[in-house]
Amino acid sequence: MAVAARQVVASPVLVGRDDSLALLAGHLEEAVAGRGRLVLVAGEAGIGKTRLIGSLARRAAGDGVVVVHASAFPDDAPSPGAVLLDLASGLARAAPPDVAELGRALARRLREEAPDSGDRHRRRRLTVQDLTDALLAVPASRPVLLTLDDLHWADELSLDVLAHLAVGLGSRPLLIVCGLRSDELYPGTAVRQWRSRLVAQRLADELPLGRLDAEQTATVVSALLRRPAPRDVTAVIHARSDGIPLHVEELLGAAAADLTGTDAAAGLATMSVPDTLADAVLARTAGVDVGTRRVMEAAVVIGRSFDVGLLTAVTGDAHAVVDAAVRHLHDLSVVGPTADPRTLDFRHALLRDVLYGAVPPTRRRDLHERVARAAAALGSPDSVVSAHFERAGLPGETFTYARRAGREAATTSAHRDALTLYRRAWRHRPADLAVPEQARLLAALADEAAATDDNQAAAEAYSQAQVLWTSVGDLAAAADVVPRLVAASHLLGEPLPQRAARLNEALLDLEGVPGADGPRGRLLAALAAAHMLARHLDKAIGYAEQSRVLAAGCGDADTATDATTTLGTVLVFAGDPTGWDLLEEAVPRSVARRHEAEAARGYRMVGTSASVLVEYPRAERWLTQGIAYAEAVQLGNHRSYMLAHLAHVHWALGRWDQAQEEAARALADGRGGVTTRITAQYVRGYVALGRGDWRAADDLLSGALKDGESMDELQRVSPPLWGLAEAAALQGAAERSATLCERAFAESAAVADAAYLFPFLLTGVRAHLAFQDTDGAADWAARLVPVLTERGIAGTLPAVEHADGLLALARGDVASALGTLRSARDRWAALGRWWEGQWAALDLARCLLAQAGRTGAGEAAGIARAVGDRASAVGSAPLAEAAARVLAAAEGPVDRAPWHPLSAREHRVATLVAAGLTNRQIAAELVVAPKTVSAHVEHIPTKLGMSRRTQIAAWVSRLVA
Repeated sequence: MAVAARQVVASPVLVGRDDSLALLAGHLEEAVAGRGRLVLVAGEAGIGKTRLIGSLARRAAGDGVVVVHASAFPDDAPSPGAVLLDLASGLARAAPPDVAELGRALARRLREEAPDSGDRHRRRRLTVQDLTDALLAVPASRPVLLTLDDLHWADELSLDVLAHLAVGLGSRPLLIVCGLRSDELYPGTAVRQWRSRLVAQRLADELPLGRLDAEQTATVVSALLRRPAPRDVTAVIHARSDGIPLHVEELLGAAAADLTGTDAAAGLATMSVPDTLADAVLARTAGVDVGTRRVMEAAVVIGRSFDVGLLTAVTGDAHAVVDAAVRHLHDLSVVGPTADPRTLDFRHALLRDVLYGAVPPTRRRDLHERVARAAAALGSPDSVVSAHFERAGLPGETFTYARRAGREAATTSAHRDALTLYRRAWRHRPADLAVPEQARLLAALADEAAATDDNQAAAEAYSQAQVLWTSVGDLAAAADVVPRLVAASHLLGEPLPQRAARLNEALLDLEGVPGADGPRGRLLAALAAAHMLARHLDKAIGYAEQSRVLAAGCGDADTATDATTTLGTVLVFAGDPTGWDLLEEAVPRSVARRHEAEAARGYRMVGTSASVLVEYPRAERWLTQGIAYAEAVQLGNHRSYMLAHLAHVHWALGRWDQAQEEAARALADGRGGVTTRITAQYVRGYVALGRGDWRAADDLLSGALKDGESMDELQRVSPPLWGLAEAAALQGAAERSATLCERAFAESAAVADAAYLFPFLLTGVRAHLAFQDTDGAADWAARLVPVLTERGIAGTLPAVEHADGLLALARGDVASALGTLRSARDRWAALGRWWEGQWAALDLARCLLAQAGRTGAGEAAGIARAVGDRASAVGSAPLAEAAARVLAAAEGPVDRAPWHPLSAREHRVATLVAAGLTNRQIAAELVVAPKTVSAHVEHIPTKLGMSRRTQIAAWVSRLVA
């Protein structure tokens, strides 16, 4: 009796997955107890993800758990909610009525129109939240297992809902297990970013599956053949399958198809194993009759999963003919049933891919047209219909369905889905499509590209749309696209002069054009924002005020709010406190109008401006509220950026552990983009330099500076520059510190900036004083102080007093220095600026020690002890060491080695440096590793307040003398 192919192909046992199955079973037990979880089963195609998940599902069903299955399919990605619709169908078919009702509720919500109140983002957010709530309505007494296969093909809306589900699963009897191909997580895809975010935030567990080894492959082969397999046979199959279970099954299935019960043992030794999976699949299906082949070809063109009714409509055959063909394919283990009795699945997507590739091209195009027309008649999604028309080579129909599907996806802010569909529509646009229609399609495509951070594509499409509208004389429409073009160009690094020229040229084009106040107001608002980002404050104020007038006149509330937010930001950076009122009033207006993106931008601008301008209580309050708001309305970019700035505030307030944790979270979130990365990196760099971790500080601050330079904006470049300058000064590299300060001054001077300049005043003064250049320090202060005082930003002015005190002390004017430094210390403390405040306290202590007769030694010692305690609390080694030196001086002479503050070993290294030996020669002399010597040579100048080896030699000479 011949061994049936179907029996040979599917392995009766699960091999090499015991640990994985046990881990999933543990998650299932937790879910039954009311502690649900999202689990990702990841691996390459054919590795056995579906088989493993199916084993868990069978175990769960046996334990009384409700099991519901859904899948994503290759054409699902551009279809918003496609996976959820499949899931809703599965839930609706579930036996328990309450679970079935949950599925029907989900299906109803998916088919409803999104709420029309508020902006487009809000409509999308409410849709996601409603769908999430529907799925979380699992009865507390009814544990449910949802298995979602092939999630690498999932649409953006479904992924968003799953991400929100993951947050609420911990208190639900709901386990969600998703299979996805790890080899298809391509950069920039929605599923890659989704997976990275969930795993990084520990909202999902990932279970990777590996290939079978030779022994495991032999076990599968023997189980399939139901007898021990010869070693040479299993070796060939393992080599050709690469240990991928599906390949093992298919190769063996083709090789063993002709074995008989009487001569099977002898035939095993001579059977021929196909070279590839494709060879195996084609060999196994080569003998099907003409009718079955016709049905099979139609099925593979429909897709991985196919509806029998659609299949019958496409083939045009009688139901009996189709049923017979399907049974034959089932016996060959090509297709199998699903939970829905109306549909069938190919046993694996790779199997379907092989058979699809074998359909002759002409026949394939004909079938795609048949599928498209039948699917459209049956009400299939426009995105799916358009994909089939595209493969059929019918551009007109492809365009019609793709454009309509793109609009549907854009309505729910499914940006990646909409972009894919709009691109399909653009590729297949009719030759006679009216120019305005072409321009509208390009602008819509560009909007979705910008929303997915494909700024190059957005800029190109916006530019094309502008040209097209201009060509037909619609100057208002052409001008209206320019602000969005400029926003994309800015993120591509286009300098301000070019961006401003685009906007001004568009304004000129609108002269004399009636009814164009709306576009004019948006152009002016964009000019204001562009100049604000570059800190061209006066220009930004003028443009913002003009924009507000025009926007108010034509009832454009969004532009009016946008311009007001920009104006408020510019005013506070210009030293005008009335800007805070504008900023803080704009936010509740946007919230009241339910314009969530604009409200989140308002929170962001208030909080981050206060963060920079040393308004820390205001910053902490607005950033904390803004982060909560952005989290609630699901605007991850704004949330991450504000979190990075909150980390900056907490660094400034001396809460370094908190700052470090917040900056790390902002970076890990992955949704903030380059501006979040820059801010979080330099905050972490500030913490590192404050703790004396010089290597980490240099890596973080240099990385932030490199990113900032690509954007060519002062607010991105200046903060990491200050960190590098301060770190250099603390390490004794005074000349490098001064050079970095000079660069920063040039950057700020170009726009008369004070907000980012003020920290450099003190760093530069200290750098010059470190190499006894009092005149240079005074000159540095003389250049910066007028800028700071002219702007008059309250949080920056203590730097002026502090610098005056340092210069007075350097000149020996102790009396003047004493009062000035005491005032600077108190003012820094009142502002909460911890770093400068501690150094001002130590500067005051040094000044007290310089008084005649050391009358201030007691107070100096008390200050030094307090600073040392605070430095120890945050882990600031440089500050603690400086405090210890002041304390030692305040407490008078003590018995100590003449080479203090160096250790005996450091003194020996310094002596050899003075003798002219290289680091390698010193290592040989002391019999230590060269890197140990390098570490000593790095620490010695820091302790001595020096920067060069020649200064160390001079110090040694003075010590000997």
